Amino acid sequence: MPERPGSGPSARKAADGQAATHRRVRDPHAMRQRILDAATAEFAAHGFGGARVEHISRAAATVDRMLYYYFGSKEGLFRAVLERAYEKLGAAEQGLDLDHLDPVQGMRELVAFTWRYYIEHPEFIRLLNSENLYKGQHLRQSRRVQSLSFPLLSILTRLLKRGAASGVFRKRLDPFMVYLTIASLAYFYLSNRYTLSRFLGADLMAESRQRRWLRHITDLVLAHVAAEPVAAAAGGNTRRRARASV
Repeated sequence: MPERPGSGPSARKAADGQAATHRRVRDPHAMRQRILDAATAEFAAHGFGGARVEHISRAAATVDRMLYYYFGSKEGLFRAVLERAYEKLGAAEQGLDLDHLDPVQGMRELVAFTWRYYIEHPEFIRLLNSENLYKGQHLRQSRRVQSLSFPLLSILTRLLKRGAASGVFRKRLDPFMVYLTIASLAYFYLSNRYTLSRFLGADLMAESRQRRWLRHITDLVLAHVAAEPVAAAAGGNTRRRARASV
């Protein structure tokens, strides 16, 4: 029996596609997240300049028009990707429970967390590398990104205060500077691992070298924040008084 017009396989396929599109449109949150997932992969792989909107829409199983509908432009989409990357970092930081640990162990955990997060989320480093090529112009337009740095700075501030109160950390340490120290030591190693591995003739991503670097940067941070020994402090005061009397 001949098929009725509009009832063949191609018609059913088109109808199924329209139904799927309708379902996706009815779930805007899922659509937005799918676009962000696809955009994160594309921007991380090719940077802002090399990323292609059509590749993102194809990977998200949608059309270019939907990207512009949700994010306004390629720039707006990249900004949203960066904001979400920082948001995920902040959520992971809020999961840290350091208040029950002694300050020294808490600092060890904080350094290890930062190091492991960068290793486990290489897309984060690649996204930031791309944004730095553009001198942070996309993040400058973000109203949210600065507030997303609050969790770690808050955790670090409490940790440094507890350490100073118990006498194991120096007083009046600047959380901002300590954070930059931790982030720099972890970030530089990983963001430059390919060139450094070639230049130094060693595989920086070998597990043994990763463990050694984590121990090294932990020791550096702890040495920086450690309280000055009483004897050394007293000797320093004596020497200063002696010089002043000459």
